[in-house]
Amino acid sequence: MEHLLFAAYLVLFAWLVTKTGFFKASGLTPSQLVIIFLLKVMAGILYGWIGVYYGEMAQMVDTWAYHYESLTEYHLLQSNPKLFFSNIFQNTYQDGYTKFLASENSWWNDLKGTFFVKTLAIFNLASFGNYYVNVIFYSFLSLFGPIAIYRVMMDVFPGRKLPVLLATFLVPSVIYWTSGLHKDGVIFVGLGIVIYHIYFGLKEGDFSVKRWLAILFGVLLVLVLRNFLIIPILPALLAWVLSVRLKYKPWLIFSIVYILFITLFFTAKFIHPRLNFPEEVVARQEAFLKLGGGSAVPVNKMKPTFANFVFNSPQAFTLSTIRPYPSDVRHLLSLAAAAEINFLLLLFIAFLIWRRKGTPWSPFLLFCVYFSFSVLMMIGYTVDVLGAIVRYRSIVLTLLVVPVLAQIDWAKINRLFLGNIANK
Repeated sequence: MEHLLFAAYLVLFAWLVTKTGFFKASGLTPSQLVIIFLLKVMAGILYGWIGVYYGEMAQMVDTWAYHYESLTEYHLLQSNPKLFFSNIFQNTYQDGYTKFLASENSWWNDLKGTFFVKTLAIFNLASFGNYYVNVIFYSFLSLFGPIAIYRVMMDVFPGRKLPVLLATFLVPSVIYWTSGLHKDGVIFVGLGIVIYHIYFGLKEGDFSVKRWLAILFGVLLVLVLRNFLIIPILPALLAWVLSVRLKYKPWLIFSIVYILFITLFFTAKFIHPRLNFPEEVVARQEAFLKLGGGSAVPVNKMKPTFANFVFNSPQAFTLSTIRPYPSDVRHLLSLAAAAEINFLLLLFIAFLIWRRKGTPWSPFLLFCVYFSFSVLMMIGYTVDVLGAIVRYRSIVLTLLVVPVLAQIDWAKINRLFLGNIANK
């Protein structure tokens, strides 16, 4: 019966992706949409399977923990719907709702798990508590994120459909981590919605109520599921909007905005003690250090000073951008992550050597770079577990890989290498 239910829903949602207006407007063919959707479903199934058989080794027990908690919430939803929706606001912590960025003893920190579990509980109404049927629902909903990014990137790089398509939907770690039953796929949807509506709002000069509501919805998804992303996303969005509105040198505007925000980051504690952002970074790193794990690596302990952040910036950068090294490989997943990051580094080298001419560094592309590297630096400052680093960075990889792949002069590479082979 479960297999029939899975097959029926798979056929239904494969058909729905070809009929959903937002997906159809991407310019992708029905066959392409179905293939992308099925790839996400397969990635989600693999995610769940690894969580069962290699969960401890690969540090992926969370997905099934969320599922089992959702079954309890599912029964609560059936027996007491009022309590199901109201207890999300219950708070027993002494500090109430004030510890917004805290990693422990915080309602805000608990909210991400609570919200996700309750979402899965609602899925269970239609799936009857079947994990793999929930993967189908999740794959459909989480497809809105990459489709939104794809539509923006196709507008930025017209005529570059193949590289944009490959970089948006087929980066292995992105499709894997944003398709499994975890928070990352929903966060990516939130980011995609925000980026999509701000990009086309600025381009078309149309910030209607509907568009503002969509932006607010996307921001809320990000805040609920990973609230500390508010720190890197605010300066990036502000610099992007100012660059477009002022029509002045984007590099200069981004530099000024980031200098001001970095200054505020380290001095806000003098405005109010609860705005001690460097201390929150230190506390978050300490929380990760306590967790340990098979893929944890030695790191310098952070201190809440500007000098210490500068001193540890090389460590943070290398940890979040180029690891795992080949020497970090311990199992198949870490091997895949190491192979992927080295392949992406090769693509970046190709971009530096054979970059296509004629594509200026627009405010949007600068947003992609500044926001992505802000997130990567935050990850590097706080996380010492390589498995978690690979998962966390998956939500920004697309914003970096698409511009790189789309701006490589593939025709020149083809002439250079194939031409040499032909001459031989």
